[in-house]
Amino acid sequence: MPIIKTKTPMPTQPPRERIRNFGEVALGYTEEEALQEASRCIFCKNHPCVPACPVGIDIPGFIKLIQQRDYLGAARLMKETNSLPAICGRVCPQEEQCEKTCTLGVKHEPIAIGRLERFVADYEATQGVTAEKVSADRTAVAVVGSGPAGLTAAGDLIKMGHRVTVFESLHAPGGVLRYGIPEFRLPKTIVAREIDYLRQLGVEIMPSIVVGNTITLDELLRDYHAVFVGTGAGLPHFMGVPGETLTDVYSANEFLTRVNLMKAYLFPEYDTPVKIGRRVAVVGAGNTAMDACRTALRLGAEEVYCVYRRSRKEMPAREEEIVRAQEEGVQFHLLTLPVRILGDGDGSVTGMECLKMELGEPDESGRRRPVPIAGSEFTVGVDTVVISIGQGPNPLLPSATPGLKTDKRGSIVADEETGATSIPRVYAGGDIAWTGGTVIAAMGAAKKAAAAIHECIRQSYRKA
Repeated sequence: MPIIKTKTPMPTQPPRERIRNFGEVALGYTEEEALQEASRCIFCKNHPCVPACPVGIDIPGFIKLIQQRDYLGAARLMKETNSLPAICGRVCPQEEQCEKTCTLGVKHEPIAIGRLERFVADYEATQGVTAEKVSADRTAVAVVGSGPAGLTAAGDLIKMGHRVTVFESLHAPGGVLRYGIPEFRLPKTIVAREIDYLRQLGVEIMPSIVVGNTITLDELLRDYHAVFVGTGAGLPHFMGVPGETLTDVYSANEFLTRVNLMKAYLFPEYDTPVKIGRRVAVVGAGNTAMDACRTALRLGAEEVYCVYRRSRKEMPAREEEIVRAQEEGVQFHLLTLPVRILGDGDGSVTGMECLKMELGEPDESGRRRPVPIAGSEFTVGVDTVVISIGQGPNPLLPSATPGLKTDKRGSIVADEETGATSIPRVYAGGDIAWTGGTVIAAMGAAKKAAAAIHECIRQSYRKA
């Protein structure tokens, strides 16, 4: 049977329909489509996709089970190393990791590993499968933060037999998965489903507790043998230009959190809409910027501009997110640098003054450095601006914990292989320790830390 050279397409909502709702854009594979895509795998001898996966999923193994129509077996195999497969299948940048190393991808398109992962996880959910509670009778471990790093550490540790309590500052768990990613890309029901799986295993989740305020890290260490910190990145970066304090200027972090937390995507069912203008500028071109652009359209903006100081080639967002934004009508102002946000006498935004740029020599990131073109000033008429140029680690817990070493960015200094910090029995991973900046990178760091915590506890008992 000849090899199918291209990926099986993922069904999606048509652009004209989806910009009017917050329903999921990518609709997932049918069984027939999943079987067709799984049939493309050549089961190469070295399977380079496995070490390229930050959480080490047995990719050939679960694809083989799909071919055999044993979808529940495939789900069980995935969950041996990944407690959040339905989430990873939706938001993990597989094209830069497992799919990038796919042997089939040398001559043809690689296997759509993420789409198959999503199919298997969603199939399991339709069958009403529940997890058996783990017999966790070993030492208690505290996990601070319930984003991808915290949830992964919790899942791994309880499977190792430890009692796990997760402390979350907000009223519902999920972190960036719940509050930072739009409904159309990662539905809240999917996040809740994955968290319910951890609860079924026996993980205890304590919401509305701010470690560093409600309780200190030192107090946790009195009751728990070890603590994993996965509080993420919650400190938005700004450009430092005039006008950023005007009323209608948001950070992308605030903008997306308001939409998700206040359920603005369900307006008018919930009367907490986010104020949005007719013309919106989003500064930046990462995945979060694409999320902000596409959210603004769904909230009723007539025109949305993505303003980025480099070219299309350097945009850091996933290709599929850029394409979907273009399909939905986002307009791209590339090689453009905002230098001032303009406002009226009442503090409202009226426009954004920009400079045209050209690309020079590569900078430390390897991308060509943008250089301003003299005399190229122009103004874009907008009434809302969203700044999406990155964010730093959440500063609350580190600032409230003497002896916890941080770097110049404010990130917790943690060993790359173990997550160990400057305080004994305290480990960290994810964006708080700057271990990659993506959901799956945070999960990979958390897995390493969980293994190190388990070994630390085992060694302490051996000495005792």
